[in-house]
Amino acid sequence: MYGGVMAEISDPVTLEPVAEIVLPNAPLVRVIAQVRFPLVVAIEQRDFIAPFQEAIRADYPRLRREQTQALLIGRGGLSPTEQERVWRFSDLSGHWRITLAPEFLALETTAYTTRTEFFTKFRRVLEVLEKCIEPKIVDRLGIRYIDRIAGEPMGRIADLVRPEVRGITGTVAEAHLQHSLTESLFLFDKSRLLARWGRLPAGATVDPSAIEPINDPSWILDLDMFSTEPLSFAASDVTAIGEEFARRIYTFFRWAVNDEFLKVFGGQP
Repeated sequence: MYGGVMAEISDPVTLEPVAEIVLPNAPLVRVIAQVRFPLVVAIEQRDFIAPFQEAIRADYPRLRREQTQALLIGRGGLSPTEQERVWRFSDLSGHWRITLAPEFLALETTAYTTRTEFFTKFRRVLEVLEKCIEPKIVDRLGIRYIDRIAGEPMGRIADLVRPEVRGITGTVAEAHLQHSLTESLFLFDKSRLLARWGRLPAGATVDPSAIEPINDPSWILDLDMFSTEPLSFAASDVTAIGEEFARRIYTFFRWAVNDEFLKVFGGQP
C-alpha cells in the first residue's frame, strides 16, 4: 500500500519528494531493511542473544535457529562459503520477520502498509540491537522494495509502465518472450540505487531469499538503495537515512509506472 496524489515524474533519481498514492491492492510482495556491522562472533551463542530476544519477544514471539550458506563465484565456478548461524524472529502472523546474524540485522515484511509503520518497527529493533549487541559501526545500510505482477495484469504490462521500462514487452516479439531482465545501477554521493525489472518465467526467481518462485509467469520491479559509507551506529540516524532511501525508491517507482498502473491496483486520482 502506498499513500497521496498523482504527479508526473520526469526524473527517476530526482531529489524532490513525491507524495504517495494509496494502493489497496499494491503488488508489493516484500520490503526489507538491512544494516550490516563488523563481525560480532558472540551473536551465534544463545546466552548472548537472550536479552535481545526478551526485548522483542512480545512482538516477535517465534524464534528459529537456522544455518545458512552462501555461494562464492570465482574462477573455478561456484564454491560454498563457511556456514553461518542466524536467528529468525517472527510475529504470530508470519508476515514480519527479523533476522539476526553475526554481521547483520534485517527487518522484512510481506504485509507492508505504510512507510511510517515500517520505519517505526525498524527503529524499535535497532534500538534493541544498539542496547543489547552494541555494534559501534554501520558497514552497510540497505532498503529494498520488491513489486511483482502476475495473473491478468501480466497481459497489460505495456499499458502499466513507461516505455523506458517495458522494453520488448508490448512488441510483436513478446509472443516468444520467456525471460527478460534489466539491471541499472545509479550512483550518488554516498549511496547507490540498484534497479532491476523484467519478466520471469513460471518457477523462476533472481533471488530465492527474497522473491519466491511462483507457478505463473511474473513481472518484477526490484528497487534496492544502499550505502557502504561507514557511520557510527545510532538507531535514530540509521532510521532517518533508511527513510530517505525509501523516499528515493518511491520516486523511482512512481517514475517507472504510469497512472493506469496506479488505477489497476486501486489508486484514486
